[in-house]
Amino acid sequence: MIDFHTHTVFSDGELIPAELARRARVAGYRALAMTDHADLSNVDIILENIHRFAKKHGHFFDIDVFAGVELTHVPPGLIGEMTDYARKAGAEIVVCHGETIVEPVADGTNLAAIEARVDVLAHPGLITEVEVKLAAEYGVCLEITTRKGHSLTNGHVAALARKHGAKLVINNDAHAPGDLVGSDMRRRIALGAGLSLEEYRQAEENSRQLAQELMKR
Repeated sequence: MIDFHTHTVFSDGELIPAELARRARVAGYRALAMTDHADLSNVDIILENIHRFAKKHGHFFDIDVFAGVELTHVPPGLIGEMTDYARKAGAEIVVCHGETIVEPVADGTNLAAIEARVDVLAHPGLITEVEVKLAAEYGVCLEITTRKGHSLTNGHVAALARKHGAKLVINNDAHAPGDLVGSDMRRRIALGAGLSLEEYRQAEENSRQLAQELMKR
């Protein structure tokens, strides 16, 4: 299993990177992106600390660790600029906090993130067909999330992704130890969102391919 959306104490997560890496490995994950909530005020601090851990100690945990950010509540007009900034600052992966129905995310965030060509649009809520079509065209992965609340619109995201050929990945959005679901629950949540077994396997393959791409950057 691979997860591209997790949080540490460098934003609102409960775990330091070492414990997050260890718990993820024990749960069965072989690659993990640490993507703390970021805006211009903290993006450099997050990336500096995660890179320090990943480069100096990450290999001791028998899990590939990617340093990234989740751009969160960044105004839509600034998402393109912040995506470029994060990548120049060393982000190996850029996730954007999508328009989940359980938080007051600004209208236009999903579209701006897709136009910025982030790697993953997290919990995109009631994403539109136009946005899903563009995500498919640009190769932006849409997230099926295992996280409570955000997962309420998984079925909508899955249906539109199927219709328009957009790539799906499955992420935990982990903030605490109990958020790292095992392989069986991960599969059940995907099937509960309406994915077929083959579509679930394809989502897992999409994660594997993205991980390979990140390693080449």
